[in-house]
Amino acid sequence: MSDTDKKSPWARTWGLAKKALFQVDAERVHEGVLSGLAAKSKVGSCTPKHELPVELMGLTFTNPLGVAAGLDKNGVAVPALAGMGFGFVEAGTVTWHPQPGNDKPRLFRLQDDEAIMNRMGFNNEGAVKLGERLAQWRKDDRIHVPVGVNLGKSKITPNEDAADDYRQSFAATADVADYMVVNISSPNTPGLRDLQTGDAVKELLTTIADANAKRATPRPLLLKLAPDLADEDAHVCAQAALDSGAQGLIVSNTTISREGLKGPVPEGSGGISGRPLFDRSTALLASLSSSFKGKLVFIGVGGIFDADDARKKREAGADLVQAYTGFIYGGPSFANDVVTGLNGAW
Repeated sequence: MSDTDKKSPWARTWGLAKKALFQVDAERVHEGVLSGLAAKSKVGSCTPKHELPVELMGLTFTNPLGVAAGLDKNGVAVPALAGMGFGFVEAGTVTWHPQPGNDKPRLFRLQDDEAIMNRMGFNNEGAVKLGERLAQWRKDDRIHVPVGVNLGKSKITPNEDAADDYRQSFAATADVADYMVVNISSPNTPGLRDLQTGDAVKELLTTIADANAKRATPRPLLLKLAPDLADEDAHVCAQAALDSGAQGLIVSNTTISREGLKGPVPEGSGGISGRPLFDRSTALLASLSSSFKGKLVFIGVGGIFDADDARKKREAGADLVQAYTGFIYGGPSFANDVVTGLNGAW
């Protein structure tokens, strides 16, 4: 039986609803859906329907499919996302300073390519607010899967002060997170990708690792890399992350490449996610895994639309996988369809 045959009636109904929703501005739909999930988070079930546990970094992930950062920057819908079948949720990207992000329009569907282009610019309410919200979810016993927090650099903070900016965000959120991610790979904050050098990674992660080591319960630290790095440069960053006390890598963020796109693309900057990202992100994952498997944990993200895609990431070295664009295109049953399609094996 194919993954398509296993899809729920909800998935077939979603095909009709998607046609209508995709006629509306992408960010407007995104905000509306998050509002609905935020409301459901307060009253609905927040336990994944399928369990395929994965033990990593001292944590038990309910199943290997997580929500990638960017979907729920402010942590408003974490319980509801878990209830939709995801085995873990990564909130953020969050910055120390609250910020509005880039000018609109800044989120676009590239339907011919089953992709999304975004130039959001880390719009979020700030690390303090996210920390308070996650603390409340935990107090209300609404979180039953691991939750990561993805940290970015505030736009107003110069790169030479980046380490302290990240450190403050870490301090505001680490108490209520299960793992922490340092994001230096978004293309939508000027100069951020300039931090993807060995020396910059060491300075940044050492600062956070030192603060982490002083905690009663240190949190696993991961680094998120861009797919546009040359393999050799990515390996330098990975070695720097390992030397600085990181436990893992997330591969990868969105791409600035427009190569291979079939449909029209809005003018201007922005990162591409979805199917066009799959090949490059998976190739980079395989390259890094070949050198660092067993030394670092790998989370594979980029272009996962079904269980077969998840398995290919696994074959390339992923210990866990995450999705965002596949969820947008796949609809409410996406996570359960993917996990069911894994047939109890990971």
